[in-house]
Amino acid sequence: MRPQDPELELVHLLRATVVELGLHSARFAARTGMHPTDVRALIALMDASRAGEEMTAGRLGAGLGLNSAGTTALVDRLERAGHVRRVRAAGDRRKVLVEVDERAVALGWEHFGPLIGRVVELLRVYDERELAAIRGFLEGVREAAGGED
Repeated sequence: MRPQDPELELVHLLRATVVELGLHSARFAARTGMHPTDVRALIALMDASRAGEEMTAGRLGAGLGLNSAGTTALVDRLERAGHVRRVRAAGDRRKVLVEVDERAVALGWEHFGPLIGRVVELLRVYDERELAAIRGFLEGVREAAGGED
């Protein structure tokens, strides 16, 4: 690829966007006294909740690349801060689930809400076909980034 290729230009723009989003997330972590991994954990928990999926500590840790001890420390820290709670699964009382607390959701909306609102406004100018193309591109990038090197 040549440096001026339009595809490479988009790759660089995507990289710059990822950096800016990471900085936005880091500011939230610093403002709330959280570690960046805490923020990633809360995002994973909110994504699971939105998808109607149960989240155990083991599944959370695997998704974040943490070992068992690191996951326990993470969940303990978030629970002490009032951001998550451990609950027994309704179908299997032996299974312990981790759920994000509404206060953590409100805290996240306070910080990320304006950004989310601006992004939603940007997306409103696209028709369904264009939104499908954007969705497909982002899903493809996510899949590519999640693959083995």
